[in-house]
Amino acid sequence: MKYEWTSDLETGNSTIDEQHKQLITAINDLLDACSQGKGRDVLTKTTTFLYDYTAKHFADEEKLQLASQYPDYANHKQYHEGFKKVVREIMDQLEKEGPSLVLVSKVNTSIAGWLINHIKKEDVKVAAHIRSKA
Repeated sequence: MKYEWTSDLETGNSTIDEQHKQLITAINDLLDACSQGKGRDVLTKTTTFLYDYTAKHFADEEKLQLASQYPDYANHKQYHEGFKKVVREIMDQLEKEGPSLVLVSKVNTSIAGWLINHIKKEDVKVAAHIRSKA
């Protein structure tokens, strides 16, 4: 099941929204590869991109939070750290065991599911706070 960018994912912050779209595109590219029987072939590329890009995205997002004095910054940062740990664990498992359908599924559930939920529940609060300070 591909993920679609919908209005309920919009934070109203163009930088954050564009970065979220890039992350969703990477996940959808993996799902497309899976539907063509090539999921294991692109798994390493996808997880590496997700790890690197989320590190950049989270840093950008956290800078915005600090600049706007977001009151729940510490908790939000913990969510980000937890997510990076999950992605790192998947990358470590991939390195040890090689690509598998189990890992492809894990990326879809652990990474994509978390990301969509996080955007809808947490990032929209950050964006609303930033707008209120503007």
